[in-house]
Amino acid sequence: MCLAVPGKVLDCDEMSGMREGRVQFAGIVRRVRLDFVPEAQIGDYVIVHVGFAISRVDTEEAERTLALLSEMGAVADSLGLEDEEDGEGGMKKESSENS
Repeated sequence: MCLAVPGKVLDCDEMSGMREGRVQFAGIVRRVRLDFVPEAQIGDYVIVHVGFAISRVDTEEAERTLALLSEMGAVADSLGLEDEEDGEGGMKKESSENS
């Protein structure tokens, strides 16, 4: 099952005309493509599906959703931590300690 998960934008970069940033999901930090939400800024919450932010969401809704997903144990599963990737997908797990 695939879920779209809310996460907080920690930073934004533009490389080769593509926008991406680090996004935190309940303590887990991942690189995410931000091309579909050009209005997203540092501190905003975005809904992320398969490595792409697809929309912005307000803080209250994002935190409520993350709490429910955490209770169900679904955050790590939906982020695919068991099968981390490296390279073009940019989906390798980053440590939140560096944030």
